[in-house]
Amino acid sequence: MLAFTALLIIAVNLGHVLASPVQVALQAPNTKPRRLHGRFLQITDMHPDPYYAARTSEKTSCHRKKGKKANNRAGYYGTPFSDCDSPFRLTNFTLDFLNKKWASEVDFVIWTGDNARHDSDPKLPRTPDEIYSLNRAVTSKMKEVFTSKGIPVVPSLGNNDVWPHNIMTPGPNRITNEFSQIWETFIPFPYHQVFQRGAYFSVEVIPNKVAAISLNTMYFYDSNKAVGGCGFKDPSDPGNLQLDWLEVQLNGYRSRDMQVWITGHVPPSPGNYFPDCYVRYVELSLRFQDTVLGHLFGHMNADHFAFVEAIDLEFTTEDSGNKKKYVSLYHTLLNEYSAIPTKAKDLDYGNYAVINIAPPVVPNPYLPSFRIFSYNVTGTEDGMRRPKTTGKRRHGHRRGDHGNKEAHCRSKSKRNTWKCFLNETWYSDAESPSRSNKQWTPLGYAQYYLPDLEDANKTHRPRFKLEYLTFAPRLLHPPPTADGAGGEFHYPIPLQHLPAGLRDSRVMESRYAPYEMADLTIPSWVELAQKLGDAKYRKLRRRFRKYMYMGGEEG
Repeated sequence: MLAFTALLIIAVNLGHVLASPVQVALQAPNTKPRRLHGRFLQITDMHPDPYYAARTSEKTSCHRKKGKKANNRAGYYGTPFSDCDSPFRLTNFTLDFLNKKWASEVDFVIWTGDNARHDSDPKLPRTPDEIYSLNRAVTSKMKEVFTSKGIPVVPSLGNNDVWPHNIMTPGPNRITNEFSQIWETFIPFPYHQVFQRGAYFSVEVIPNKVAAISLNTMYFYDSNKAVGGCGFKDPSDPGNLQLDWLEVQLNGYRSRDMQVWITGHVPPSPGNYFPDCYVRYVELSLRFQDTVLGHLFGHMNADHFAFVEAIDLEFTTEDSGNKKKYVSLYHTLLNEYSAIPTKAKDLDYGNYAVINIAPPVVPNPYLPSFRIFSYNVTGTEDGMRRPKTTGKRRHGHRRGDHGNKEAHCRSKSKRNTWKCFLNETWYSDAESPSRSNKQWTPLGYAQYYLPDLEDANKTHRPRFKLEYLTFAPRLLHPPPTADGAGGEFHYPIPLQHLPAGLRDSRVMESRYAPYEMADLTIPSWVELAQKLGDAKYRKLRRRFRKYMYMGGEEG
């Protein structure tokens, strides 16, 4: 344990010294450092399937037998609203489209895992070699499209990128060794040994300014029965070691006045993570709220956002272990949103962090998609001012009878849980980029999808279209100056990538912009959640649900 802790500290210090060379290594040969565009791509859950065959039966995972009915046959580019994975024709089409249309417009790529097929066909069971081969194939394409142009790519391990499905033992092991080779181009040299131990690493995507931390969520995921679940009395548990490392990383980046994106595959939630792993993740997210720009994940296939909150660190009636009746994801989210206080005096933004969950490329069970995020690059260049820290933590809204923490922590069942031992000061600042619009603040995203996938064939290729964006339409264009002319302006989404109804600043078509968010700060997400939590916003709820499932039903 002491040796590994020392290794973590050495990795952080080397990261400080070698920050610029690490980024230079990601540049294509003989290219100059790239000008910032203020955009990045998130792409997730490609799930290529080498056995996919057009016109086969959906019931065979689109592998065998001709479908008896037209609506039961595998499509040429993929089969939407099905249990079939992606043909390579679809994943290559998506990455070729990004190469042609977007690679020259983004600064880095967040790639959040699952690049092998599901193990859904008992007649064709997956093997470790197949999983690694599929990951090598997609990695090769990612390098061709992005890395060759000097664009940093930040991958993370998915639950279908390991064998057996969902199971990963503490490293070093074959998985960490294989992926350290497959992703060698993406992992900065100082982090290779750390990666071989746990399959997580950090990259300065904008040297000395912004980093992305790629987590291995397999060590937090409660379906992984090969680990202990971050138990307080088990410091060598791989989940605890990773969270110790994450704390060192966040402290290091904060000391350098840098900002951080946290990325991974399985998003943090009480339903996804072991209880103690979740508690530690929440506490670090809130403690470093002034440093963390946001949290980007995949895995769930449904497009949504959620919060980790201060309330998650308290003992509640939900800790009793009673089984709950199943509630759909959509209604679960509405219930959580409705619990957020609507009165300013009851609302402390320091108690929240936002988890963004992107939908996948695989049309299982919805439609292929990707996201283009925009962020503020127009702030001052002389560094961030030193954020203030909070004083004593103030917990936010309360739900039910929480009882007395001291009493809970004296009880035999709870006295050795992390909730009883997390008392560090939180770094929260209303002027930090996660809370107010300034340099590096996320401004919004545009989501693109393939609505006509079902009709695509050899002669009729599918077309990516804008599904929706979070911006208010007026923010897509320069504000008018006193003489009526637009001044210098950094377009969040290039006009050529917008539908005709949004290209003209005089039109301001709103059907693509249901949320009209000012930016993606925590207060803006809380405001949207408050509206969705209010039953009178029926139209907004319908749009939110439509985007969650792309017109289908919960998978």
